Amino acid sequence: MREDFLWTEIYRPKTIKDTILPDEVKQTFQQFVDNKSIPNLLLTGNAGVGKTTVAKAMLHEINADYIMVNGSEEGRRLDDFRNKIKNFSSSVSLAGGRKYVIVDEADYMNPESVQPMLRNFIEEYSKNCGFIFTCNFLAKILEPIHSRCSVIEFNIPKKVMPKLAGQFFKRVETILEAEGVEYDQKVVAELITKHFPDNRRILNELQRYSATGKIDAGILVNQNDANLKELIAGMKNKEFSVVRKWVAHNIAGDSVAFFRKFYETIHDYAKPSSIPQIVVTLADYQYKSAFVADQEINTIAMLTEIMVDAEWK
Repeated sequence: MREDFLWTEIYRPKTIKDTILPDEVKQTFQQFVDNKSIPNLLLTGNAGVGKTTVAKAMLHEINADYIMVNGSEEGRRLDDFRNKIKNFSSSVSLAGGRKYVIVDEADYMNPESVQPMLRNFIEEYSKNCGFIFTCNFLAKILEPIHSRCSVIEFNIPKKVMPKLAGQFFKRVETILEAEGVEYDQKVVAELITKHFPDNRRILNELQRYSATGKIDAGILVNQNDANLKELIAGMKNKEFSVVRKWVAHNIAGDSVAFFRKFYETIHDYAKPSSIPQIVVTLADYQYKSAFVADQEINTIAMLTEIMVDAEWK
């Protein structure tokens, strides 16, 4: 699906006022916009909560020149990555004022090469260029980058979760009506309750199942199976990057439910001779999940081991 047809892009908020975040967090970003001065930022939080949206909205409101680079995809081509940022950062903005580089998925950048390079760039081009980093896992970003940025965590307290979910429900209704999609309010509400505050995932799920022109109870039955098929396809093709991204966008800390779902459905995809070892591996990593500091790494390690050893139907 082309990006310009994605609901997440078409309906991405263009101003801080339109974002769905706790009031105190919105006030912080609104102050940056009102002062027309955005410091170097490190935005951290779970997938889909609006980190990239906030970065783009602020820069849009102050009419700043910016480029966006993906730390997961582009960061692997070190020379191209370096030259792209260096060429942009070293030139003067045609619009006047400071330019900005948004580094998305910064926690996937190599901590031994790419991150130290960017740490130096922050200082070298500080006069005319600012940096905004987004990440899911703050611990994966080097401390020297922390110290050169204002760190803002996208934490949504439980007490405000219902209020924000209600705001997002109203936005979703507006989107579905604009797209001419019939929908069952209870189904949409259940989907939001299940995945909020991962707004990106909710919109992607709704867009996928709106192809028939109607959102009904069928999507609640089908969505997990469809998502799992994407993961299995990546494992069968031994595409590690696909597996890693799937985990980052779908687990959201709920590894217990994923282990159970994987156990229940893996029989449909793996050859019978591989099932016993898969179950042993699954049990081993499920046990480890009670102690590990990073559930994402533990889950990816399990899937990688299965991906390498299993035979598929």
